[in-house]
Amino acid sequence: MSLSNYKIHGFLYLGFINQYKEIINPIAMTVTIVHVEVKTEYIEDFIRATSINHQLSLKEPGNLRFDVLQKEDNPAQFALYEAYENETAAVAHKETPHYLTWRETVSPWMAKPREGVKYNGLLPEF
Repeated sequence: MSLSNYKIHGFLYLGFINQYKEIINPIAMTVTIVHVEVKTEYIEDFIRATSINHQLSLKEPGNLRFDVLQKEDNPAQFALYEAYENETAAVAHKETPHYLTWRETVSPWMAKPREGVKYNGLLPEF
């Protein structure tokens, strides 16, 4: 693309954004991706316990999404994708009985401590 085309497209894009700026939500959801590595002998137990936590987490006020992912080439590695409307809802999740039970139950099954990485979720907008 030539520089002149880029400028034209850039201006068109800015015009598009300005036209629809009232529907653009500047507030991001709170997302945490938790990386977990489980001892091999506890993979199935971890999945069962996490399934219960998943199902109950979806019912929490402010929960937008709670995905459980298993790494394709290493079934002992998981990622939990947790999206909440705001930080207050994310913090409240960690105080629920099902989360506290899950944390206590799966802790001895970890090959190493789990790691939660926080993100501001921009899209999709909920």
